[in-house]
Amino acid sequence: MDNNPMRIGMIGCGNISSIYLKNAQRFAAMSVAACADLDLARAQAKAVEFGVPRACTVAELLADPTIELVVNLTIPRAHASVGQAVLEAGKSLYTEKPLALTREEGRTLLEQARERGLRVGGAPDTFLGAAWQTGRKLIDEGAIGEPVAAIAHMLCHGHEGWHPDPAFYYQPGGGPLFDMGPYYLTALVSLLGPVRSVTGAARASFPERTITSQARRGEKIAVEVPTHVAAVLQFASGAIATLVTSFDVWKSEAPRLEIHGSEGSLSLPDPNGFDGAVRLHRAGEAGWSDIPLIPGFRGNSRGIGVADLAEAIRDKRPPRASGDLTYHVLDVMQAIHETAADGQRRTIESTCERPAALADLTSS
Repeated sequence: MDNNPMRIGMIGCGNISSIYLKNAQRFAAMSVAACADLDLARAQAKAVEFGVPRACTVAELLADPTIELVVNLTIPRAHASVGQAVLEAGKSLYTEKPLALTREEGRTLLEQARERGLRVGGAPDTFLGAAWQTGRKLIDEGAIGEPVAAIAHMLCHGHEGWHPDPAFYYQPGGGPLFDMGPYYLTALVSLLGPVRSVTGAARASFPERTITSQARRGEKIAVEVPTHVAAVLQFASGAIATLVTSFDVWKSEAPRLEIHGSEGSLSLPDPNGFDGAVRLHRAGEAGWSDIPLIPGFRGNSRGIGVADLAEAIRDKRPPRASGDLTYHVLDVMQAIHETAADGQRRTIESTCERPAALADLTSS
């Protein structure tokens, strides 16, 4: 096996790139060789801040024959076009969520990768964090018996109050389901396996939003996507989950995610994080028990999925945050929007393997 770090490039040097660039330094499996952005000055600033050897244009990054894997951190509507350019350049792809905006775009990426002998992976990788791997271990060991139901809630009042440029959250590819749903759906699939069918309802509760963050304070945003989405998911395993994602809720005490089984219940933290409280209630007990987290990644550890993909390419094994997983989540999200629009239940055509539990990744 080649033990040299895989040379990777990053396209898109916005807010999210900082944590990827910081965390990339933790993993012996990869080394960031270059970063690129449509705004070259922004790429140059990130290169200086994080010690990246080269800042360049997107075309220059894609033309570099020494880069094997590219991380796509562009805005959602650019994921498919940038991803396709990466694959056409003969490089494997890891993309921020969602994989694409439509099934057709997502399928094209996966098909193109297969034709070229390349790999596709994508965010979120939070399910590889210590809290989620602890929950996975408890389920696999039978701590709650057979999982029969789950409930998940992502409830807030949108991003216009804090994000410096929040408009894209209310455009296609945004909204609470496409923005935050991938964290919840990926966590559910990693715990329960693939989804078989969905039904749902949705609405855009307010036709426009007013930005209250300082950079663009007072500007109006036209809302083009549903901002409150409720869904019922039937898993191939037989478990049933309810999922609510909303940008219309001012305050809530609803649980983030719970898994209920034949012998007990499991309470898990925010799927947009890597750690947090894991609690277990077994049948016959009086209350919840706090479960110590198994050793693993905590804090903001974005980039685990990239490192795992790099190792998977070297080891010729399936990656955990795989293209099939990201496509399945995209398929489920699009189906939820469709069933909400016409009231007809949707069977999910795609499927994926439940990701393997996380073995230790080599870190520097």
